[in-house]
Amino acid sequence: MTRLPLQAVLFDMDGTLVDTERLWWEAVEQVAGRPLTEADRPDVLGRPVEHTAAWLAAATGAPAGGLAGTLHREFADRVRTGVVPRPGALDLLDALAREQIPTALVTASPRAVADTVLEALGGASRFAVSVTADDTEHTKPAPDPYLAACRALGVDPSGCVAVEDTETGVRSAEAAGCAVLAVPSLAPIEAAPGRTVLTGLDDVTVPRLRALLPYRLRVMTWNLWYGGTKVHDHRAKQLKVIAETDVDVVGLQETYGSAAEELAEALGWHHHRAGTNLGIISRFPVTAVLGDPDVGFYGAVGARIAVGEREVDVWTVHLDSDGYGPYESEPLAHEEVRLAQMRDTLHRIGDTAPVVLVGDFNCPSHLDRPDVEWPVTKAAEEAGFGDSFRQARPDAVRDPGHTWSPVHAHPEPQDRIDFVLHRGLRVLDSRTCVSGTPRTWPDVEDNDWPSDHAAVITTFSLGSGPATV
Repeated sequence: MTRLPLQAVLFDMDGTLVDTERLWWEAVEQVAGRPLTEADRPDVLGRPVEHTAAWLAAATGAPAGGLAGTLHREFADRVRTGVVPRPGALDLLDALAREQIPTALVTASPRAVADTVLEALGGASRFAVSVTADDTEHTKPAPDPYLAACRALGVDPSGCVAVEDTETGVRSAEAAGCAVLAVPSLAPIEAAPGRTVLTGLDDVTVPRLRALLPYRLRVMTWNLWYGGTKVHDHRAKQLKVIAETDVDVVGLQETYGSAAEELAEALGWHHHRAGTNLGIISRFPVTAVLGDPDVGFYGAVGARIAVGEREVDVWTVHLDSDGYGPYESEPLAHEEVRLAQMRDTLHRIGDTAPVVLVGDFNCPSHLDRPDVEWPVTKAAEEAGFGDSFRQARPDAVRDPGHTWSPVHAHPEPQDRIDFVLHRGLRVLDSRTCVSGTPRTWPDVEDNDWPSDHAAVITTFSLGSGPATV
């Protein structure tokens, strides 16, 4: 199983890297003029100064602005004289620096306080980026601070681990799409999917941080074109494509009966073969087969695959090829046939998530050709499926994503008729794939690309499961 590479580690400050939660608690007690209790915790810990000041103002009747200034001063005085790094914090920062993994400081404290703490940690040079309460319109628990840090670093949140000590900070990091390592300081935090809870940073290593990232799932849809038999040495060429693209699961159409089984056997993979035309091959175990095993040439079948702690349903569909809309004077004349097949597929899938639906739809998308209300892709969208290629590449003019056809030239229209749809997953990238420069029909026997369709490959992020130590 392949996890996403660790692109950056994003650290909260107060209570995570330095033991300031106690100092903040004492500062608030001083301004409040009374000891704080457990009931006060949600309005004190993990909140920006302005929130706590407004809370105190409501209780005391004093102006919130004056209370915020007093809180700043009380806290800063305590930081200058009493800030202490949490055990293991500096060692972890040093280890990340040795491996040249970027780090960012992401705090709900104002810039003045953050700069004071950074000095105590050895200076701002420990972090490539710092984001404070002064730098975003909304601070934690909104995702804005973590998203701002990722933008500044040029990284994707799904490849980052955020280290937090409060529920407020955890919610912020998770909303941004980061994996989370929680090291609670004063209040407990429950483990959850994508969130690991440890008692401290003492034993946290870079490999352990890498292990917190989600699994990658790379899915390909591929119409093999009569199983590939129009091209010499087609099976070896198919295997070469699968190996070089490093895909995990392939939904196949036009298998010519045995392609799924033969490819899986050669790769040492798992497979589900259905009918004479459809199949799914997977490097991950197949835990259940879905749909009609006696499906005809057109239709849909699925397989449930186990990826680490998660299971994902993957369906492959081949819709009727007659009456292709752009050929016709009435573009929608034959779409009811394909629409009925898609509705049957969606009915079989139900409300399952996460699920991937791939295939050769033999029709364009309403996202690419808005002049015609293409019903098949619209029906999938209404069922909650996102078009992964258009999510990754929303500009249909700049990135048309044509899959029909690498070998059928003018007057054939170039169009996008092969899709990787999904529900309940995060898209990291999506692209079409054709190897070499295929010659056009009928001179195709020696092509490196053994199909008349381009493949589509989408890389998804799968959240990891909870872990508590």
